[in-house]
Amino acid sequence: MEDAFNTTAKVVAVLLLTVVATQALYTGLYVAEADVPRQLIWGAEGVLFSLLAAYAGAALVQAKQLSLGWSAIAFGAALNVVQVAVGVTMFVPFREVSQNLEAVAPAAGAVVAFSFFIYNAAKVLFGVAAVVYGRAQMQGGAKLLGGLTTAIGAVAILANAGIMILGRSGFIPSPVAGASGVLATLLLAICVWRASRNQA
Repeated sequence: MEDAFNTTAKVVAVLLLTVVATQALYTGLYVAEADVPRQLIWGAEGVLFSLLAAYAGAALVQAKQLSLGWSAIAFGAALNVVQVAVGVTMFVPFREVSQNLEAVAPAAGAVVAFSFFIYNAAKVLFGVAAVVYGRAQMQGGAKLLGGLTTAIGAVAILANAGIMILGRSGFIPSPVAGASGVLATLLLAICVWRASRNQA
C-alpha cells in the first residue's frame, strides 16, 4: 500500500512539473509573438490535468496526512480541465462571430472572462496546496524550500483571489496572479516529490 501511494505521489509531482513546462512554453511563445499552437498545447494540458485530477484524487483517498493539499490539487486540476476546454472549444468561434456581428462582442468577452475566472480559482487551489506542503516541509526540516513554497503559495492565493473578487480590471495585475500561481505549482511539485516517502 505504501509503495503504491509513493508511486501515485511521484506521478502527481511529474504531472505538476509537466503542466508548469507547458504553461511556460505557451507564455514564452506568446511573449515572443510566435505562432502559438493553442489546440496542441491546450489539448495536451487538458489531458495532463485530467490525469492529475485522477492521480491526486487517488492519493487523497490513500493519504494519512496532508489531505487538504491533495484535495486542493485534485479540484484545482479538475477546474483547469474546464478552463482549458472553454479555451479550446469556444474562444475561436466566439471571436470569429464577434468580428462579423458587433452585438456578439460582449458575449465573446464574457466567455474569456469565464475562462479566466476558472483559471484564477484553480490557481487559488494550487496556492493552497503549496502552503500546505510548504508548511510540511518546514516542519520536516527543509526550512528554505518550505518557507519559499509557503510564501509563494500565499501570494498566489491572495493575487488570484483578488482578481476573482475585484475583476481583471482591478488593481492586481493579471500577470502577477498567473506567474505566482505557476511558480507555486513548480515549488509544490518539488515538495510533493520530496514528501512522497513520508506521507503514507
